[in-house]
Amino acid sequence: MRGNDHQLQHLLTQRSLEVAILIFPEVEVLDFAGPFEVFSVAGRILKQDGRAPFRVSTVAAEAAPVLARHGLPVTPSFCFADRPAADILIVPGGIVTQPLDDARTLDWIRATARQAGLVASVCTGAFILAKLGMLEGRSCTTHWDDIRELRRDHPDLDVLEDLPYVDEGAVVTSAGISAGIDMSLHLVGRILGADAARKTARQMQYDWVPQERDAAA
Repeated sequence: MRGNDHQLQHLLTQRSLEVAILIFPEVEVLDFAGPFEVFSVAGRILKQDGRAPFRVSTVAAEAAPVLARHGLPVTPSFCFADRPAADILIVPGGIVTQPLDDARTLDWIRATARQAGLVASVCTGAFILAKLGMLEGRSCTTHWDDIRELRRDHPDLDVLEDLPYVDEGAVVTSAGISAGIDMSLHLVGRILGADAARKTARQMQYDWVPQERDAAA
């Protein structure tokens, strides 16, 4: 078991874990909605002593609706200024021009990641973590259509392909869009056990095929 998992499990004896999911203009809808659903469902069906293991929220720079991909308006749960400290930070992808060029967003991710037990990206969210130096010395992945660009922009990274996610302990990256669901189920399994992840996938009626490491957990 990884050291940060011990830390998160210890926190669970005291309170729910705070899962913060960044949203921004042109964020891919399933990139953030998939993890939101997984952690929310896990929290609903796996309550311990009447307390859900996860409290999930979306976070944006301002407390105003954000236009996601395809024009979907999303009202964040919190803005950067009022979000409680996060234990798990999810950085989704989509068109990531705005967060990559926005110092305020990058500063918030950097500060939040320092005190979170886990940081995960979905799809092109890997470009954001790479810009912040969070993938240095680690293997990673992203959407299949962006593998070449990530390798070009960050030639020192070990960018893997044909995997739903790459787990490097404190930092986990997933492939594109729906792969964020698989990654989130994997994280539920890391924290609560493989049976909890299977129960969550079944409740979602999601045909989850764990990687070999997950199946053996």
